Amino acid sequence: MTFRWTFAASLLGSVALISVPAGAATPPDVLVVAQSIDDAVSFDPAEGYELTPFQTFNNVYQRLIESSEADPTKIVGALAESWDVAADGKSITFKLKPGAAFVSGNPVRPEDVVYSFVRAVKLGKTPVFILQELGWKPDNIEALVTKVDDSHVKVGWAADVGSNFALAILTAPISSVVDGKEVAAHASNGDFGNAWLKTVSAGSGQFKLTRFVPHEALILEANPKSPAGAPKLKSVILKNVADAAARRLLVEQGDADIARELGADQIASLAGKPGITVKETPSAQQDYIIFNSASKSVPALSNPAFWEAARYLVDYDGLANKLLKGQYTIHQTFLPVGFPGAIDDKPFALDPAKAKAILAKAGLTDIKFKLTVSNQPPFTDIAQALQSSFALGGVAIEVEPVVNSELYGKLRSRSYDASALYWFPDYFDANTNASAFAFGTGDDGPHTVAWRAGWNTPDISAKTHSAIVEQDPAKRAVLYANIQKAVEASSPFVFMLQAKEQIVLSNKVKNYVQGITPDQIYYGQVEKK
Repeated sequence: MTFRWTFAASLLGSVALISVPAGAATPPDVLVVAQSIDDAVSFDPAEGYELTPFQTFNNVYQRLIESSEADPTKIVGALAESWDVAADGKSITFKLKPGAAFVSGNPVRPEDVVYSFVRAVKLGKTPVFILQELGWKPDNIEALVTKVDDSHVKVGWAADVGSNFALAILTAPISSVVDGKEVAAHASNGDFGNAWLKTVSAGSGQFKLTRFVPHEALILEANPKSPAGAPKLKSVILKNVADAAARRLLVEQGDADIARELGADQIASLAGKPGITVKETPSAQQDYIIFNSASKSVPALSNPAFWEAARYLVDYDGLANKLLKGQYTIHQTFLPVGFPGAIDDKPFALDPAKAKAILAKAGLTDIKFKLTVSNQPPFTDIAQALQSSFALGGVAIEVEPVVNSELYGKLRSRSYDASALYWFPDYFDANTNASAFAFGTGDDGPHTVAWRAGWNTPDISAKTHSAIVEQDPAKRAVLYANIQKAVEASSPFVFMLQAKEQIVLSNKVKNYVQGITPDQIYYGQVEKK
């Protein structure tokens, strides 16, 4: 077979089509990653909210502060050299590192930090709800984030939250600092350069995004002048390979250096293969079912009795230990193990008789709904397993596999019945998941996952806010434990699994680092020997 990929042929950004015979080595200074990139909608950090952009942002952008590569529980300076919390606890002043510059050569200025936050809030794209937790709004953001002098920027907040929580928010991808001069120069019709920034980058990271061809490839080229230091590779290519078996074959033959998103069978088939390493890392990914309680076509989806019954129609053990063969563990709450405040509670198991009794008592019969899922493994397999186990309780599921971009579109427009999908935290704090799954304040509030489920939760939302305000770690953990139990007991979510990330690498790949969250993928120190 012949495998063709598109990659950057020089540091000047010229692109060539190279035909590489099967088994031929990939170029020594180019890392080729085989995965699905069909989910990518935008690489603007104020908009991108899918897995592929998240995997890219840390490599092309920097934030004022970031989670440490070595220990994600610790926050370290990136573009900020130091920071001071105000005596009233309502703002932080950051000192920028001297000499830092964007890939364009423009210096990193306090004005760029201000511009980045202002544009993110005023654009109001999907991930803006993260910044809104600081009380940032279009009409107050310019008063809260201000330039102090040529090396200092002051970041304040209107919400009743502490400085530690604010620091956690500032590590999220949406807090990435963009080159204000460059982006503003590409603005059109008041879009803050959003249309342009969807497919390129304007950051100070160790790479720059030079080309994105949807459903084909994403190309990153080295930025040797990055404040974070020059990377060891000239370029990184994320090649879209939709089929997991094809991804396995490519890395096995040497046509790819890394393969992601392989199913359990593909991983098992590579065990002991020469020249290949399967790297397993902890993951905060959680797989869950979401029901659209605002669905007009299936009224049962809004009934708490159906939510309760559904918890007993999932074969958790079969999914984790048989179908997925150890790639996942059973986990039934919204905070992943490894996060502060997480509880590892497992009250549910497959019990069709109990589910039938719950449905009968509520007068729910002849329930049929469409389960929309990614067409990538393991979600098609999970969907088929759910179809079988729900049928044991008399509930009929029609499985609808779609490409990831279509899936996210359906979720964001609430034009779906149900979905089985994954969730990753946005930053390393318990609120990242609590605010997504337990904070629903109707159409006038932020479009969280609870909003996508059509779930208005004033009582639980109030408890979630109280947990943000609480500064004592022990008390905060108790609050989050209670919120998890409430969502676990009755909500349009069924949490099933927590993943173990398995990545297949050629033995030539050295110094690859991947953390517990999706944005903690680092190519800067990767080399091939």
